[in-house]
Amino acid sequence: MDRIVQLVKQDPMRMKALDCVFQLGLPQSYLAAGFVRNLVWDYLHDKPDPTPLNDLDVIYFDPTETRWDAYLEYEERLNSMMPELNWQVRNQAAMHERNGDPAYVSSVDAMRYWPEKETAVGIRILGDNQYECVSAFGFESLFALHVTHNPKRERAVFEQRMNSKGWLTHWPKLKVVMPAD
Repeated sequence: MDRIVQLVKQDPMRMKALDCVFQLGLPQSYLAAGFVRNLVWDYLHDKPDPTPLNDLDVIYFDPTETRWDAYLEYEERLNSMMPELNWQVRNQAAMHERNGDPAYVSSVDAMRYWPEKETAVGIRILGDNQYECVSAFGFESLFALHVTHNPKRERAVFEQRMNSKGWLTHWPKLKVVMPAD
């Protein structure tokens, strides 16, 4: 989505982080979740400064990876490039086991199980000035300032995340959406 790419290009930290992830060369890798979501919500709330990120979620999909702890090496490499950030790297090909879900078939498929639909967004560099934005549920609700419970996750998990992250305080224009399960 061009709008997100333009917002990311205006943020030097996000551009550098995207380049760091690109350098890893991981399959189907994206900077996801708050990296994109917070940027859009900040923009729509006319915030002059970006909301600080607790962590940077890097997802990738590699069903051939045999080492369960390979993510530690990737986090170490990212930390050597940008030590000021809290990197969280996870192979989505294995996350279904931890989450008790059917096996995921891609990074985007894994995002279909995340607690909020607007969090299920990611961006990556494909090449020289080429970017790809993905979303498991589309971008409309993100730009409509919705926070939508994903019925694939328990409502209590969604509510706990909403409260602990203080989204309605940080972004008061947000509207909570609870679809019929």
